[in-house]
Amino acid sequence: MPSARKKTSAQQPPNAAAVFSVLRQILEKHKNGLVAKVDEPGNYGLETKAPVYRGRPLWIAAVQTKKNYVSFHLTPIYMFPDLLKDLTPALKKRKQGKGCFNFTAIEPALFEELDRLTEAGFSRVRNAKFP
Repeated sequence: MPSARKKTSAQQPPNAAAVFSVLRQILEKHKNGLVAKVDEPGNYGLETKAPVYRGRPLWIAAVQTKKNYVSFHLTPIYMFPDLLKDLTPALKKRKQGKGCFNFTAIEPALFEELDRLTEAGFSRVRNAKFP
C-alpha cells in the first residue's frame, strides 16, 4: 500500500496560481495613483506613490500565496471600518483579522464583491487627509 504523501511547506493549494492571478487583477484594475512595492510570483503589493503618512508611502493592499490559501490584504477596510457595513456573510466568512481575506479557489461572486470593496477602499484612501 503506498504511503500518503505529506504536504511540504513548498507545496500550495492546487488552484493557488489561478486564484492569485485573479486577485492580482483586482488590484491592478484599481491601482491608479499607486505603485507596486512588491511584484514577484506569489507576492504582489501596492503602496502610495507619494509619502502621505508620516513622511512615508502608505502600504495599501497585497495578494500573497501562502501554504494553504491565497491572502488578499486590504488596508483601507482597517482604516475605514464602515466599508464593511454591507459585507455579505459569504465574504465575511473569508475574512481573517482586520483586513485580510483568504481563498483556496476562484469564487466569482465573492471576487466581484471584493472588487467593489477594493474600488471603494482605494477611493477613500485617495481622498483621505493624513497627518
